[in-house]
Amino acid sequence: MKKILRILLFTLASGLSYAAEKKPLQVYILAGQSNMQGHAKISTIEHAGMDPATKPMFELMMGSEGKPRVCYRVWISSIGWGKEPAEEQTGKLTAGFGATAEKIGPEFTFGLYSEKFTNSPILIIKTAWGGKSLNTDFRPPGAGPYVFNEVQLDSFQKQRKDIDAIKAEKAKETGVYYRMMIDHVKKVLADPKRVVSGYDAAHGYEIAGFAWVQGWNDMVDSGTYPHRGKAGGYDAYSTAMAQLIRDVRKDLNAPKMPFVIGVLGVGGPVSEYGPEEQRYKATHQSFRDAMAAPARLPEFQGNVSAVLMEKYWDTELKAARKKEGDIKQQIKKQAKEANWKPAEEKAALEKALGDGLTERQRLVMEKGVSNAEFHYLGSAKILGGVGKGIAEAMAELKQPKAAK
Repeated sequence: MKKILRILLFTLASGLSYAAEKKPLQVYILAGQSNMQGHAKISTIEHAGMDPATKPMFELMMGSEGKPRVCYRVWISSIGWGKEPAEEQTGKLTAGFGATAEKIGPEFTFGLYSEKFTNSPILIIKTAWGGKSLNTDFRPPGAGPYVFNEVQLDSFQKQRKDIDAIKAEKAKETGVYYRMMIDHVKKVLADPKRVVSGYDAAHGYEIAGFAWVQGWNDMVDSGTYPHRGKAGGYDAYSTAMAQLIRDVRKDLNAPKMPFVIGVLGVGGPVSEYGPEEQRYKATHQSFRDAMAAPARLPEFQGNVSAVLMEKYWDTELKAARKKEGDIKQQIKKQAKEANWKPAEEKAALEKALGDGLTERQRLVMEKGVSNAEFHYLGSAKILGGVGKGIAEAMAELKQPKAAK
């Protein structure tokens, strides 16, 4: 009975919280591919509390009862998380609005910190789908049609492929997710009260910012970017990124909307790459530079910011996984040379891992990793840092120039 009463009181307070503020609803759009969706299991939030540097963030993410916090003044509408591209998930922001109901993305800490930066009610509209490119899927209308380069056309000819059919299919795919993104934002804003309890049209809403977390599919696309890793190899991405900013502002009638680019940072700073990662160094840095480039354009000064997500990579986790991988590789080699049976190899590996890894290394991997490296290890500590960093950058863009 007490639990039911608490829920009723919370619901009442939540409904009144919007009306009490009497301020326009602040609307933030979060868009991109799988790392904006978010593949960090909720269970990995605990790992953020194991590092003094991120413990304050952990304490903000977790409520007093040891469960993920439910935001008081932040609502969310999210699509791209279910089986259907337009399947929607709505409610008060808390953990569970990631790629599945068991995961989080940058939206959780973005909302938590944005709530700290303003007294206004907040609505997050998230549109994110895994495996989507800017060159095709999110291609903005102002960028024009996708044009195959000479390297691609030559390859198609050598393989005797139907070039006309390929071009037709590409035209069909181009811009589909851009349009889905814009359509969903407009749908939500046509009736905010459907998502935001207590919304008062008299106070209205303000499109307060747009955050972009994407990049992987473009970075690895050697067809679209045949000179990737070389100077200017990703210039086409920079051009499309700048046009995306212009087009979303135009299509949402928000010409001065702050825009934050989350610059791909899988693996951390390239300056810290190990010997086995050197072959990726030039390509990764070249792409990161191309992602960040639009923020330096004169037209975007003071209203577009680039957040280097590499800053939030967990070096301790990376080192522990590297040690574990080296041990596994060594045992596999020994097993092959000695012709061990599977049971012998398993026993040798368990012993080697027990002897070679510290208790701390085993613990941080157990608590902090829930997905692959290209999904930021499925780490709430990493993606939480990303969301926090984007919220801080957004707040900085929204400050009046005179106050900076």
